[in-house]
Parts: sequence; C-alpha cells; structure tokens
Amino acid sequence: MSSQKNGVIYIVTSADRGVYLNAAIASAESVRAHSPHLGIHLYVDAPGMSRVEALEQNPFSSIGLIENPHYRSKVDYLLQSPFERTLYLDSDTRVVDDISEMFELLDRFDIALAQAHRRNFHRTSQVWRTDIPPSFPQYNGGVILYHNTPAVANLLQGWKEAFHEAGFAKDQVTLRELLWLSDLRLATLPPEYNIRYEKYLKIWEEREAKPKILHMAKYHNEDRIKRFQEKINRFFQKKFNKTIFKM
Repeated sequence: MSSQKNGVIYIVTSADRGVYLNAAIASAESVRAHSPHLGIHLYVDAPGMSRVEALEQNPFSSIGLIENPHYRSKVDYLLQSPFERTLYLDSDTRVVDDISEMFELLDRFDIALAQAHRRNFHRTSQVWRTDIPPSFPQYNGGVILYHNTPAVANLLQGWKEAFHEAGFAKDQVTLRELLWLSDLRLATLPPEYNIRYEKYLKIWEEREAKPKILHMAKYHNEDRIKRFQEKINRFFQKKFNKTIFKM
C-alpha cells in the first residue's frame, strides 16, 4: 500500500477482454504525465493483477485485490483507499492538466463531485426512498474527491449497502439521496473536472476554463481511441496551443 497523503484510485476488473483494465492503465498514465507526484492505486481482480504486475512500465504505485468482483465493485472498495485524500476516477477518464490542486479542496470540504449530465434519463431519475427537489442535482460517480474521515467513511459504507439492497443499475441514485440526507461539507466540481461529452469541446472557449479531466465512454471503445485522441489533440492545439496525447 502507498503511504502518500494524496492519491488517485481506480477500481476495475479484467472482464470484457480487458477493456476496462486497459482504459484504467491509460488513464493512470495520463495522471502520471500531468501530476507525477500523486500516488496511484489500482484495485483489480486476480487475472488483472497478474497482467499489471507483468507490465514493463507500470503507472501504479500500489495494487490491491478485488474479491468477489462485480460490475460496480467501486462501491465496495472506495472505503479501502490507501490515501488520506483520494480522487477516485472511472477508467474511461483522461487527465489533461495538473490536478494536484484539487486536493486543496479537502482542506475545507469532506467530499467533492461534479453534477451528472443525463439527469433526466429514466434510469438516472429514479427515486429510492426520498423525494428530493430537482434543484439538488444528481452527482456523477466517476470522479469523486474525498477525505478519509469517519463521516465520509459512514457515507461510503452506507452507499455500499444501499447499492446492493436497492438494485438500481445506476449507483448514482442512492448516492444522491445519501448526500441529501448527510451533513457532509459537499463541494461541487466545475465542469472542466468532468467533461462527459465531446460536444462540449466543440463549443468550448478558452475564456471559459482550462479542461482538467475528460470522462468519455469512447475511452472504452478501443477501435476508436486513436482517432478520438487525434481530435482531442486538434482541439487543444487550436484552443490552448499544446498537444496532450502522444500518437
């Protein structure tokens, strides 16, 4: 386990031909490129662990084993981060700038997330136990910054139990209600820390903000990644005069 104070964790399995594990490795490499001083921990199943340990260039500072893996093992292992301050990232993310400053949020807040985009999708807008005003957003579960405190641990344990009991396909349904009922100091991350769709980049202006984290399902489509990365590079060259991805 890493002894670093601040770090990023990934929680994936090697299922589906290793697509999610491949994506997590690439995402971790992007963290390493832009924020090299952060620890990076991976939770993975046994076949995936063997594969990662054999990598010639391993971007992870530590690895842990997922027991009884399932498609949302995330809810089981967020509690077991080796870091005092943790940024959880889904595997279909790419860090495109230094994210070290994010951890300063945890000097004042317990947890920080970005608003979910598809809040009107029928599976996203389901109600678990509590009717909540629509003005309290659902938060995306793919970028979660949190402090390892008893109060946060209580939330994460509750989320783990709620996910398994409620049976929703979307883990964000139960997370929203638990956040609503909690007394945690909650910060909302600006859009540049969780850019979910390519369409936003098409209208992005330099004066708006500097993109930090791309979070797009295309990073799970290995046949399209190269072409997509080329498009991302063109965007950054045009808007910010820099190249993000080596081709």
